[in-house]
Amino acid sequence: MKQVNKHIDKHGVGHVTLRPEDDQDMWHLYNLIQQGDLVRGPAVRRVQSVSATGSTDSQRVRLNLTLQVSSVLFSAGDGEGAAASNDPSSSSTATSTASLHISGRVTSENPHVRMGAHHTLDVETNRDIRIEKDPVSGSQHVWDSVSLGVVEQSIVPGRGAEVAAVVCGEGQAVFCLLSEHMTVIANRLKVNVPRKASGSQHDAGLNKFYSAVYDGITRHVPYQTPELKAIVVASPGWVRDAVVDYVQAEATKRGNKALATALRTKLVKVHVNSPHVHSLMEVLKNPQIAAQLNETKFAREGMALDKFFKMLGSDELRAWYGPDHVSFAVDRAAVGTLLISDELFRASDPGLRKKYVAMVEAVQQKGGEAVIFSSMHESGQRIAQPTHRNRRDSDISSRRRGRRSRGGSVQW
Repeated sequence: MKQVNKHIDKHGVGHVTLRPEDDQDMWHLYNLIQQGDLVRGPAVRRVQSVSATGSTDSQRVRLNLTLQVSSVLFSAGDGEGAAASNDPSSSSTATSTASLHISGRVTSENPHVRMGAHHTLDVETNRDIRIEKDPVSGSQHVWDSVSLGVVEQSIVPGRGAEVAAVVCGEGQAVFCLLSEHMTVIANRLKVNVPRKASGSQHDAGLNKFYSAVYDGITRHVPYQTPELKAIVVASPGWVRDAVVDYVQAEATKRGNKALATALRTKLVKVHVNSPHVHSLMEVLKNPQIAAQLNETKFAREGMALDKFFKMLGSDELRAWYGPDHVSFAVDRAAVGTLLISDELFRASDPGLRKKYVAMVEAVQQKGGEAVIFSSMHESGQRIAQPTHRNRRDSDISSRRRGRRSRGGSVQW
C-alpha cells in the first residue's frame, strides 16, 4: 500500500488517501472503512443521453465519486488458480484476487450522477482511495489509535508472503500463502489415485499427482522473492517425503535452478494430522518453523494463543474470557497480554468500537501487550472459540499478571 497524502488533526478528524497494490491492501482498507465514512474513488457508471431527435445513447463513463458508506463487502477470492509472481523485484507476491465493494449514496456533485444516488465502488489495485472520517460530514467515527495503526502497518514496504505452505495428502493438496495479515488459499488440487491393489494404475496416479504438485509450486509459490522465509510441505504419513523427493528431482531434471536453490535453503517438512487448511496451526507450532518466523506477526499470534490455551488448562484462574471479565481485569491493570480479534473493530456501533479501542490503549499504557488477531488467519478464527463453555462471546482474550491474580484470558 502506498500513502498518497494524509491530513488528520489532533481530534482524529481528517482524511487519508491510499493506493492498494495487492490482496492484503484490500483487507487493510476493509478494516479502515466504516459505515458513515466518506470514500472517494474511481468508478464506472453507465450514462444515458437523449439526442435532439429523441434517440437514446448509452455509454460507460469513468469518473470519480464520493460516497457516504452504508456497507462494505470484502471477498478474499480464495485464490482459485491465482498465480504467484516469481519476479524478485515485484512488490506483490500474487495476482490480486480479493475484491472490495463499497456501497453508499453519492455526496458530491457530478454531471453524470445526481446527488443522493446509490452507487457501489469496486475498489481496484493501483487506484487511489480517499477515506475521510469527520463527524460533521456524517461519519460516526474518527481516526483512533487502532485505525492509525492499521494505516502505518499497511504502508510498510516489502510485505509479501512470508511462508508458502503445501498441505497435502494422497491425491490432494492445498497451496497457501501466509503473509502478515492474511492466509490466502492460492489453489486446491485433487487428483484421483486408484487403490494400491490396482498396481501400475496406482503408481501412475501417484506420478500424476506429484507432477501436478510440482506445477502448482512453480505457479503459486513465489520461491524467488526475498520476503519468503520458508516453503513448508506438510502432510500426515509419508506423503510429504515422496512429494519433496519428486519435486527436487524434477527441478534438477528441468534445470530450474531457482526452485532447486529455494528448496535447498527454505524447505521444511512438517507432520500434521490431516491434509486440510486448519492444519496450518500445527505447522506454525513446529519448532523449526517457529525459530524461522519468530519475528512475524502471525507467528506471534499463534504463540500467544497457544500460551493462552495452555494456561486455561493448567491455571484457569489466570485465563479469562468474555466481555465482563476482561473489562474487570483491564480496569484493575491486571492484564499482562490481551488477545483480541480485528473483527471487533469493524463494529458498526461507534460506542462499541470505542470501548474496544479504549481497552487496547489501557492495556498498552499500563505496560501490557495487546495482540490484535487477524480473522484472515487460522489463529484469528480459533480465537473465536476459546472454549466449549462459551461459544457466544469469544473474540477477546487476556492473560493476567501475577501468580495469584484471578484472571487472565478472555475472548469476545
